[in-house]
Amino acid sequence: MSVRVPEPSRATGRLDRIDLLRAAAMLWMTAFHFSFDLNHFGLIQQNFYNDPFWTWQRTAIVSGFLFTAGLSQAVALHRGQSWPRFWRRWAQVAGAALLVTVGSVVMFPNSFIYFGVLHGIAAMLIVARLTAGWGAWLWLLGALAVALTWAAPWLIGAMPALEVFNTPWLNWLGFISRKPITEDYVPLLPWLGAVWWGLAAGQWALKHRPAWLGSADAPAGGWRRALVTLGRWSLSYYLLHQPVLMGLVGAFVWLRAN
Repeated sequence: MSVRVPEPSRATGRLDRIDLLRAAAMLWMTAFHFSFDLNHFGLIQQNFYNDPFWTWQRTAIVSGFLFTAGLSQAVALHRGQSWPRFWRRWAQVAGAALLVTVGSVVMFPNSFIYFGVLHGIAAMLIVARLTAGWGAWLWLLGALAVALTWAAPWLIGAMPALEVFNTPWLNWLGFISRKPITEDYVPLLPWLGAVWWGLAAGQWALKHRPAWLGSADAPAGGWRRALVTLGRWSLSYYLLHQPVLMGLVGAFVWLRAN
């Protein structure tokens, strides 16, 4: 039996704490991408593809995004989100993913993004919606998604027929032994695990501890309101922040050289 949100006036509103979590991931992502851009223009020398200092940060940032996506799905379903409304939001994410692909083809023609974080979120939202009724099994499924990623290289090595999963037609599943050459890669495995865990955590909190999600919080003010607003406009911010950052760093490099 589900527990109702304590304040009726907040029953259909967003929960600020989820937006705050999303905003924290956005700010960390901005710092990460700014550092990436400094490296891209030769202002620093870092290995963003193999240095654990950077690769583990990326893992944490993407995990935060996807966990909050799962939390949001739990809340949306708890409040009776219809399929038409779901598809409208999904279309925004999918459209943004397409824009990322087009932009990356221009910037990185040899390593463009064909299944990055927005592509992954679009696919995982559908899976989360379809599996939301699986209850506590979502915790186990999340662990399985992570485990399969670690097991994939061994299994593919043992059964050469599975090499097909390394091809561009199937590597979006994440069951691979070789990472494809692309600027951003967020396949279903292991990342679906973060969404499933977020969905399971959200369902548990709504049933047992709704206050943990901020159901009884007063409207945010001051700097907290600014962060909440960032979390609510995360998709637009995601699309705009990197072109702006690259433009600013590129302009600095050009001015310094002239």
